[in-house]
Amino acid sequence: MRDIEETVARGSMTKAALVEEVARVTDLTKKDAEVIVDTVFRCIIDALHRGEKIELRGFGSFRLRQREPRKGRNPKTGDRVDVPPKKVPYFKPGKDLKDLINRGPDESARPLAVAAPALNAVSASGRRHVVLAGTTASRPAVPARG
Repeated sequence: MRDIEETVARGSMTKAALVEEVARVTDLTKKDAEVIVDTVFRCIIDALHRGEKIELRGFGSFRLRQREPRKGRNPKTGDRVDVPPKKVPYFKPGKDLKDLINRGPDESARPLAVAAPALNAVSASGRRHVVLAGTTASRPAVPARG
């Protein structure tokens, strides 16, 4: 944990430091921990590609925001250029995360869920929920074949 605290104290967290911490906390190899970290990132990216909102209760949510087309300027020439519309990822921190960030240094840290199996469930509303360590990402359920 000291390595993570030192990394954060320097003002940055790298993927390698995250992988090391996952490996340490879960007693997995760094290679296995890297697969877990990559899988989480890939799941978030894939869900955003599908236009889904990712909600990680107690942490925050990821979603896409649409930027409208606009007129811009070429910084070299000063010529006006059309900037096309685009989607940009947006992260909104949750209340628990904000509270954890803003609490005093002498207060004890609340333990975070580290690892849990992924479970797929379909709710009565017809939405599929992917549950990871007490979090959910919802998407419409795909009807079963056959």
